Amino acid sequence: MSSTRLIVQTREFDPVEDLLAYADPDHPLVWLRREDGIVAVGSGTPASIRVPAGQSRLRAAIMADAWRELANAAEVDDSVGLPGTGLVGFGALTFDENSPADSILTIPSVILGKHQGRGWITRIARAGEDLPQDRPDATLEPCEYGPHWAGTVGPGAQTPEGYQASVRAALARIGNGEVSKVVLARDLAGTIPAGSDLRRLVRDLSTGYPDTWTFAVDGMIGASPETLVTVQDRTVTARVLAGTIGRGADPDQDAVASAHLATSTKDMDEHQYAVQSLLLSLQPHVRAMASSEQPFLLKLPNLFHLATDVEGELTDGGSALDLVGALHPTAAVAGTPTAAAVAAIAEIEPFDRGRYAGPVGWIDGDGNGEWAIALRCAQFTPRPDAIGVTAYAGAGIVAASDPETELLETRVKFRPLVDALA
Repeated sequence: MSSTRLIVQTREFDPVEDLLAYADPDHPLVWLRREDGIVAVGSGTPASIRVPAGQSRLRAAIMADAWRELANAAEVDDSVGLPGTGLVGFGALTFDENSPADSILTIPSVILGKHQGRGWITRIARAGEDLPQDRPDATLEPCEYGPHWAGTVGPGAQTPEGYQASVRAALARIGNGEVSKVVLARDLAGTIPAGSDLRRLVRDLSTGYPDTWTFAVDGMIGASPETLVTVQDRTVTARVLAGTIGRGADPDQDAVASAHLATSTKDMDEHQYAVQSLLLSLQPHVRAMASSEQPFLLKLPNLFHLATDVEGELTDGGSALDLVGALHPTAAVAGTPTAAAVAAIAEIEPFDRGRYAGPVGWIDGDGNGEWAIALRCAQFTPRPDAIGVTAYAGAGIVAASDPETELLETRVKFRPLVDALA
């Protein structure tokens, strides 16, 4: 990346009501929450960082170093100074270091952003080339949404019966002391019509689940409720989600479900594993860490989660990507102890997760950024006659887990994607 020097210009811009309308219909690059966020306009990419498998170091560490080199060489003119302005890269990393999928960080040519009522536009080009607004073909117009479409998904490599067998295999490993917790996922596979406007899926997820991070990066599209880490002006925040139950059909059933989750020993144990794992991982990098003693209930349209927020102050010169490398994979998506849980997942799950349950988010030139865990998501892969879809959902397995109950939990977690695809 040392040979790449970027020129970056950010200017105030009238806030755009529908940022998503400016994204590329075929390859949207999006980070949204409650209509705020950043969206790449069109498909231009003056630079990208792609890290394949087989590296001698963690992919996040390689990416963090490459990003630092790129950012240090960039010439940035940012008159706005809000989160998401200036030089920005959109990233998605694999769950497992050994995954054959690439981890990627993409820097778009044009970014539209909105934050708390203020809007901006960022234009990026390689040194010696015109900024996008200076080119004769430069346009900034919303792209009309394509027609509605529907997709079909069914059992993938892991069938419902196979998933329950996998849960039993994990329980055996827990019983013999290999792991205390292991998170097992299953997949759904299918297709959508070739040429489908993928922004329609992003919009359905964004409007249906406004309290999540809605993302689209290199074909991975989803709505994650779980923040991995956020860094802004040296303040570090993270949210742990572990322990889940489906919502009730009415307020009375909702109250019963939430009370059951709040008093469930199994779910509380699973949650504490995840919180302690995060605190231990942050400790070398963050001071004055504070978290609540008891988790709170996070209410989403289809389920309740046990949640704990953590906050602290960054003590070293690290970036958001450095912290991503320190935190991932968390106990919430892997298990405890982490290395043993990841090894168990590789042996028990009959598929490679790719970027599912991996870090997804953005980073700026100062090292600030927002990163979530890629959950409630699917990978979209173009084929000659259609677009392939692989969706994922998982559940945390601990000693008290029941295979049928865990299968039902994955069905609840699949609902946002399945509903939106339909």
